[in-house]
Amino acid sequence: MIGVFVTFRYGDNFDERAVRTIAETARARFEGMPGLRSKAFTLNSAKREATNFYVWESEDAAKAFFTDELRDRVTGLYGVRPDVEFVQIAALVENART
Repeated sequence: MIGVFVTFRYGDNFDERAVRTIAETARARFEGMPGLRSKAFTLNSAKREATNFYVWESEDAAKAFFTDELRDRVTGLYGVRPDVEFVQIAALVENART
């Protein structure tokens, strides 16, 4: 498994409500996405950041998703260019309820 942190760092133009709206609108696009195990949309108002965290089944699936075209599209959506960081997941605990 591979994790991906996608972090949007804002200056004075941080708008928590706008970021929440983006997350709520985009959520459905990721439900059932092949290769994607989970995604979390997060906010840190104190740091003026939004970070999306993805858990992918494979590095190939993750890298195929994060194209330059996608980065350009989310830059337009969020208003800032994200930093994208790939990490290895050593262990994952999931306590999902069905």
